[in-house]
Amino acid sequence: MSDLRIQLTEASRWYGQVIGLNDVSCTVGPGVTALLGMNGAGKSTMMRLITGQLRPTTGDVRVYGHAPFANPEVFRHLGYCPEIDNFYEHMTGRRFVYHLARLNGFDHAKARRRADEVIEAVGMSDRCDRKIAGYSKGMRQRIKLAQAMLNDPDIILLDEPLNGLDPVARREYIDLLHRLAESGKTILVSSHILHEVEQMTRSILLLHRGRLLASGDLKVIRELLDKYPHRVRIQTDQPREIAQELVALPYVLSVQVTRDGLELQTREPSRFYDALPVLVLEKGLHIREFHSPDNNLESIFRYLVNE
Repeated sequence: MSDLRIQLTEASRWYGQVIGLNDVSCTVGPGVTALLGMNGAGKSTMMRLITGQLRPTTGDVRVYGHAPFANPEVFRHLGYCPEIDNFYEHMTGRRFVYHLARLNGFDHAKARRRADEVIEAVGMSDRCDRKIAGYSKGMRQRIKLAQAMLNDPDIILLDEPLNGLDPVARREYIDLLHRLAESGKTILVSSHILHEVEQMTRSILLLHRGRLLASGDLKVIRELLDKYPHRVRIQTDQPREIAQELVALPYVLSVQVTRDGLELQTREPSRFYDALPVLVLEKGLHIREFHSPDNNLESIFRYLVNE
């Protein structure tokens, strides 16, 4: 199989007068790739084009060189977890996965064996005999992933799989995705939360209003962001003392004292974040908290589209 598993060429999808995806060209290969964008950016539309649920209005979508729309040969290579749950709530997790295995064409014995294998792979063996109606969000996400893995697909597409997960469940789920990627799978994960993506992968596709704004290593997006002044807010009882130290740094553009501390601007946030703890220790300064209001997805979009 080629490493060029998914390819979109000037692909667009219209819903009447509404643009779902607009002239997108990109490729996706093995490993974890994040499809990053705000709600309504076109992530789910792109997923449905790749999985063959939709046909592109214009342009071309290929999976292993074949058009996926209504193509069973492509479906054999795909596993898909939609964002919206659609379970048979009265079934147990084991019965649900077994049932879908049978729908996939497995005979009884192989369906039971394969269901047990994928349930164990997603860490649900000890809970799979409970009814889905009583599952937590994290358990539901795991069972969805289990059914997506039934046919041992080369490509797994996950639409907002971390929604509603607590921090521990999120970490466990991300670790599972990494293990799948290390086995050679292509994992395409959609998300609208930047820090989630940073934990999953460095490879991203950045969508905004149906258009692909940027693609490649997350470092590229960070570099684009760092071309603009980066704000950092510091909570402290020593705002003037700390401001005096910070204005002496060549990469700090400005410092303004606020009600509960200070706010600064820098064009080199990485250097600043490296220097701040050293400065605090050397000068004996006291800082309660610091964060950046620009270190989020909304800010990236605002900078990249100049809004």
